[in-house]
Amino acid sequence: MMHVLSLLICVAAFAALAMATDRAQSDVLGRELPASQSKALRSAGWALLLASLALVVSVQGWGVGLVSYSGHTSFAAGVVFVALIVHQRRRAPRRRG
Repeated sequence: MMHVLSLLICVAAFAALAMATDRAQSDVLGRELPASQSKALRSAGWALLLASLALVVSVQGWGVGLVSYSGHTSFAAGVVFVALIVHQRRRAPRRRG
């Protein structure tokens, strides 16, 4: 259960970090957010990553916890990256050749 919770926190963290970028804001929202909101998303993303690290290390210890955390962050980053690609491709007009 701890792995699922950590993974969900990491996905939320990387989603917040991705949405803090101008490109993702334009692609997903169709506009750019004010700088203060981008900064808040960036701060929330990093805070969530630290919370996930604290959770994993408190349950598994530093040795195994860091390895587990590395796997969670890698998988979560991949999920968010693929989700952004899928979203962009679904919104793009299809060319007929």
